[in-house]
Amino acid sequence: MTGMNALIFGVTGQDGAYLAKLLLEKGYTVFGTSRDVAGSARRNPKMLGIDNDIQYLTVDITDYKSILTALKKSEPQEIYNLAGQSSVGISYELPFETIRSFTLGVLNIMEGLRFMGLESRLFNASSGECFGETGDQLAHEKTAFAPKSPYAVAKASAYWSVINYRQAYEVFACSGILFSHESVLRNPNFVSRKIVNAACRIAKGLDNSLTLGNLNIKRDWGWAPEYVEAMWLMLQQDQAQDFVIATGKSYTLEDFVRLSFEVVGLDYQKYLTISDQFVRPNDIAVSAGSAQLAVDTLGWQAKSHLPEIVAMMAEAEMRSLSK
Repeated sequence: MTGMNALIFGVTGQDGAYLAKLLLEKGYTVFGTSRDVAGSARRNPKMLGIDNDIQYLTVDITDYKSILTALKKSEPQEIYNLAGQSSVGISYELPFETIRSFTLGVLNIMEGLRFMGLESRLFNASSGECFGETGDQLAHEKTAFAPKSPYAVAKASAYWSVINYRQAYEVFACSGILFSHESVLRNPNFVSRKIVNAACRIAKGLDNSLTLGNLNIKRDWGWAPEYVEAMWLMLQQDQAQDFVIATGKSYTLEDFVRLSFEVVGLDYQKYLTISDQFVRPNDIAVSAGSAQLAVDTLGWQAKSHLPEIVAMMAEAEMRSLSK
């Protein structure tokens, strides 16, 4: 893979940092974008020890001219669009910013490729949230979308834009329909990190309670370092194709809490309180996906499931609190 250039929009996020690490290990020259490359946003690449190996570009994903500049500077063979407002919960508070970041972002990239005549391959990060309720069925590539949040509406729109450009202009562009995936780099404003952090802080005597909303929601949680491998594999195929990336197993939020407290030797029921403040306006009861097509076509399969994921996150959190 030596000599290949990759451009990662959103390189400082959880997925962007892990993907950059993977590509650097494969011999790529990695260009990464952020709106604030000179500020504190580079925490994740620094934690992975790759900050000095990334060639940073300041880019606003909603600004077409800055996209063109990034494409000219990086001359990429592969492009990964991981940028945008990534929190479902925050999307209710910032619907305009969320929808603009995802819909305009991928459209700007594809228009840039078309305008410049580039043959770069594009991966777009879509979301299992687009399916809405999955019930007792695992969502797959032919399952209809029924988005229930501004975030999911935006991701669904970007997904269809990718298909449109692939069909109309023969751009090698594909979307990974990614279900929830966690890691030690997860932003603290996500409920998964909030739970693990609270359990560890309580175990250390630094806090005494955790407040959450609906504990009955069920999600399909995977491990982010494994999911970025699927992203790379999708761009190595002969033809562009969209894939669901998921574990196929769902757990309740209460399972997540119980496992997090068990890792540190505590009974979660002694510390947990429930508040309507954390209930979303239109939440999904059950969300889970089938990655069978990825298994059959890419040879990719999730290895880590929630018990292992929580244990890895808690171990890292305890180390961090001990420093």
